[in-house]
Amino acid sequence: MLCLFDLDGTLIDSELGITACIRHALDKLEIPTPADLRDWIGPPLRHSFAPLMDHDETRVEAAVHYYHERFADLGWREYAIYPGIEAMIDGLQANGHQLAIVTSKPHRHAQPIVDALPFGHRFTRLYGPHPSSPHSEKASMIAAALADFGASPRETVMIGDRRFDIEGAVANGVTGVGVLWGFGSRTELEQAGAHALIEHPDLLGALLAA
Repeated sequence: MLCLFDLDGTLIDSELGITACIRHALDKLEIPTPADLRDWIGPPLRHSFAPLMDHDETRVEAAVHYYHERFADLGWREYAIYPGIEAMIDGLQANGHQLAIVTSKPHRHAQPIVDALPFGHRFTRLYGPHPSSPHSEKASMIAAALADFGASPRETVMIGDRRFDIEGAVANGVTGVGVLWGFGSRTELEQAGAHALIEHPDLLGALLAA
């Protein structure tokens, strides 16, 4: 089976780095930072910045620039691997599953993180949108993965913590598995059409076997 994994909120807890970069960008533009930034983790940056800037495209692009400025230097290192993830990934590969990452994080920011993960070499491919894209692109990236691996939707599962992951899976007829240790909620994942929800990484192997 082809297993496609989201990155932020699924494999790694990246809240520290992402929120620090958001604050950096808003400080540069002298815009008050919202009290809760957890909902910003997952959606495209432009989607989240736009309402704070009255959808002024120039200011939105400036915010994205400042975010990436800090992320490239410091933010990409500010994360923790969720407990149980490494054992899960090792077990999936040992059981013959093909592994890839499909993330809303631009490829150039995601690649250094994946390269630094102790299990990063187990992923055959990494899919990330172009930095200028205002969209999640999960659906199109999942479609690209299906084509690259020559996999059918019935042989593929998308694992993620936000509705964007599940909606991308649904758009491609792929099984969507929502994880409850990330930044999304049970309600969000269920409403998006998740086929199953898991509360700990060690449950995924048994779910796939079933």
